[in-house]
Amino acid sequence: MSSNASGVAVPLVRMEHITKRFGGIYAVNDVSFELNRGEVLALVGDNGAGKSSLMKILSGAYEADAGSIYVRGEKVRIENPMDSRKMGIETIYQNLTLVNTLDIPANVFLGREIRRGGFLGRLGLMNLAEMRSGAFGLLDDFRIAIKDPDQEVKNLSGGQRQLVAISRAVEFEAKIIIMDEPTAALGVAETKKVYEFIHRLKEKHLSVIIISHNINEVFGVADRFMVMKTGSLVGIKRKEDTSIDDIVGMIISGRLS
Repeated sequence: MSSNASGVAVPLVRMEHITKRFGGIYAVNDVSFELNRGEVLALVGDNGAGKSSLMKILSGAYEADAGSIYVRGEKVRIENPMDSRKMGIETIYQNLTLVNTLDIPANVFLGREIRRGGFLGRLGLMNLAEMRSGAFGLLDDFRIAIKDPDQEVKNLSGGQRQLVAISRAVEFEAKIIIMDEPTAALGVAETKKVYEFIHRLKEKHLSVIIISHNINEVFGVADRFMVMKTGSLVGIKRKEDTSIDDIVGMIISGRLS
């Protein structure tokens, strides 16, 4: 947590009494939670629990029907994804939104390309050398081993593509990274690499929210577990106060164990 002028700890993000309806159905019903600096929060529950809908409100894809959002203690209005990004929130969806025919540096800087200086920059020419150096430095900083970083991302494995997408979020100076089922299509070895990367994000004091249905995978990396069922919050547990069986029980029963 950060602190305010009075020295009181302030969560990085606080969502209070968030509600979202689609017609007469509550996708999210009066949900409140906090996210602290350098914390990994696992958002878990069955399909239809409301996990993705809640995070789409934080990422700006949806607008809440009711409730309040605070970032670093200040009340904010998030009406679209650009608002969210300006506040240091980046979302990595399952489809990753990578461009297969571009190389790694081009994907890392996609949408925020570095222009060349002077007249050439005004013509729209990119500084490929600086983008390449920045991307490779980032991969090296996070100990991501890719044999040929100049290759098109379509040639990368699923795990490597996931790491490139996360690296792009870091390059955009994200303080909060939302990951939607980050290992859904990955094998055991690549899943391990992604979670090792998440540990390194924690070491750099970045905050991560992982949307997942796989408790066994996220239990090793998460600090807290937030359980939802049919749009409502069941409860939030610290890792040291719970177990995999407890979390599974909450998902099934819809009651705090």
